[in-house]
Amino acid sequence: MYYPRCEDDSPSSPALEDQVIVALRRITRAIDLHSRELLQAVGLTAPQLAALRAIARMQPVTVGALARSIHLSQATLTGILTRLEKRRLITRARSGADRRAVDVEITDEGRSVLSTAPSLLHDRFRRELSTLKDWEQNQILATLQRIAAMMDADKIDTSKVLGGDHEALSENLSQFFGGAIDSPDGLASPDPPITFRGRTGRTRSDG
Repeated sequence: MYYPRCEDDSPSSPALEDQVIVALRRITRAIDLHSRELLQAVGLTAPQLAALRAIARMQPVTVGALARSIHLSQATLTGILTRLEKRRLITRARSGADRRAVDVEITDEGRSVLSTAPSLLHDRFRRELSTLKDWEQNQILATLQRIAAMMDADKIDTSKVLGGDHEALSENLSQFFGGAIDSPDGLASPDPPITFRGRTGRTRSDG
């Protein structure tokens, strides 16, 4: 199996760091653009759509359990639920089992929105991912999770990363990219293709 490697792949190589930054910037730009497309398509941000889908899957679900399932703070989730409730996509009521807890359920209007909502994943990425074998999909997931852990991403508010708050997205990511997210609208500026050198010595571009 062919494994591409960077032209200069020593651990401390500036060339390697530059290639990593380029790849991460391309990913964040694609996520940001897809988040804007979601907002235009169904009038929901990615965190709102993620919450609505989780509610449909888990209902009746408490706010605490929902927050844990989609990795949002309860404070952030409460704001999201308030907006969904105003649109009559969900209902909130005191739990019959525990009056201290609040149960959340989806409404018929909420189900209608879900039936027409696009995937939270970028369409091309989702198609490409579906063509891979299970072990390859799991390998990609494990790599992404490790990258998130290496960047201490648990400290970033997921709602800002998933879309809607583009200024906050830029601010949060800039701390890792050294100011790389620098265009006025919060999108990373266009980058050159990533160049790899294979074992044969030939170069190829990923762009």
